Amino acid sequence: MNPFTFEKTATGSAIPYDLLLLADETREAIDRYIFNSEIYQLYDDTRAIAVIALHPNSTTELEIKNMAVVENYRNRGIGSILIDKAKAIAQQNGFTMLVVGTSDTGFQQLRFYEKNGFAKKGMRKDFFIENYPLPIYENGLQMRDMIVLAHDLSE
Repeated sequence: MNPFTFEKTATGSAIPYDLLLLADETREAIDRYIFNSEIYQLYDDTRAIAVIALHPNSTTELEIKNMAVVENYRNRGIGSILIDKAKAIAQQNGFTMLVVGTSDTGFQQLRFYEKNGFAKKGMRKDFFIENYPLPIYENGLQMRDMIVLAHDLSE
């Protein structure tokens, strides 16, 4: 049994920047996509423990723009719960493709998405250089390119 509650954040409600900033570097970067995205939060008994922001890129493609889990809930399957919820939302709304982008230095994230049914689809060259004012480092390497992964929901 799933002890968590999954809820869409109502339009006009406060944007959960504290959670979103766990997965994105700046509020300015979040503001580029969040107002055209639907935000969902996962709650335990007392508070929001995870967030996912979904953005329609077209009538067939839904993108995970942000997904984050608070630190003390990581490595417990929460990310996979969010992915399953995103797949269900996408299918219920007629999308046939769910996509996500992550850094070329995010080795753990790449493995996570592949484990959850995503396959590499492409790359957005110099994405992190062009979209963030300061260099960002992960695993001791400067983030440069975004790896785009896709999950075909029509299968």
